[in-house]
Amino acid sequence: MPDVFRKQSPHAFYRAMVESGTRPYYRALSMRGTEAAVEGKRLIMVGCNDYLGLSTDPRVVAAASAALGRFGASCSGSRALNGTLTLHEELEGRLAEFLGQEAAVVTTTGFQTNLAIAAFLGTNDAAFGDMSNHASLVDGIRLGFGTHHRYRHSDMDQLESLLRAADPGVGKLIVTDGLFSMGGDLCRLPEIVALARRYEARVVVDGAHDIGLLGAGGRGVAEHFGLMDGVDLVTGTLSKCFGSSGGMLAGPRNVIDYLRYTARSLLFSAAMPAAAAAAGLAALDIIESEPDRRQRVFDLAERLHNGLRALGYDTGESVTPVIPVHVGDAELCLRAWQELFDAGVFTNAVAAPAVPRGRALLRVTAQATHTDDQVTQVLDAFALVGRRLGLIPKAAPDGYEPVLIARQRRSVEVAR
Repeated sequence: MPDVFRKQSPHAFYRAMVESGTRPYYRALSMRGTEAAVEGKRLIMVGCNDYLGLSTDPRVVAAASAALGRFGASCSGSRALNGTLTLHEELEGRLAEFLGQEAAVVTTTGFQTNLAIAAFLGTNDAAFGDMSNHASLVDGIRLGFGTHHRYRHSDMDQLESLLRAADPGVGKLIVTDGLFSMGGDLCRLPEIVALARRYEARVVVDGAHDIGLLGAGGRGVAEHFGLMDGVDLVTGTLSKCFGSSGGMLAGPRNVIDYLRYTARSLLFSAAMPAAAAAAGLAALDIIESEPDRRQRVFDLAERLHNGLRALGYDTGESVTPVIPVHVGDAELCLRAWQELFDAGVFTNAVAAPAVPRGRALLRVTAQATHTDDQVTQVLDAFALVGRRLGLIPKAAPDGYEPVLIARQRRSVEVAR
């Protein structure tokens, strides 16, 4: 008789890890800012999503500590019953104002936030999602009762074909990441908004990696493209630019109120701890008052991108501080990760199912708190390891196509 517990990972990457003894995942880290210690070995951390370096900012840490002392370690209940604090309400009001929306609700994790999308999708609804969307968006759509249509990554022609073919009588929801977490590229928001208006669809954008980073005020891809009025619902997390943890949804007040009473991931989860909410508020103050942090991380990202490209690496379509270093073969990616680790650099090794099979990559992320010397050391390590493993030529290429980071764009006109 089959035993449901007797399963092995179907992924070649997992088997390669077991056979080689290389462990890029679940490593116990002692982190402080841009450095990490693993089993006594000190490394430069270029695998962290704390783009603005706020998780260790003394003001953010002090706010979390004060809230921990005042409110305790847990709310010990759901928001709906006994878990709502004045801190939650203050954070929601500030986030709604920051994102130009009527209302917001905060959740315990970013993954939970996107599961709430299920509440919109009844049997007479359809969702249209980018194939590179984060797993939480995919699962949020799957949990709903609507039809799930997936379009090739950033393929606006296929998205339009799917929208055109859909029953005119169904409710339509276009769901996309703002900044794609593995590719580092941006969604094609102007085209998405234009299609949504043409086919009477709503637009949900997950700003997990771009809220706090992109746009003149750090409000994400909608501000970057000058389309703050083109997105119907914004989702996001506090675990990246805000240096905390938890999630958020922001949109029209009636929509947020509907989610408060119908989204199971909100209703049946313990509330965000007070320390996380207070840290998020302190981080928002810094994001609004210190735009130089964004410029610093953009400058460092541009240097990393172009330094890697000058060596002969392919960083794909990224125009952000998320820098995918394409390797291809999963086992070779593991070897590169281990050798970079040995050289004092901690990256993220990524293979299927997070990226398509045969497209393994090393994910490098820049932080505003990295020093210029650290960037030099990272590039030197990539040069050494890449040449040894044959990932790049022995001699630097004659030229390369430079990357220009996605700094603020002018407003985009979209036909209504």
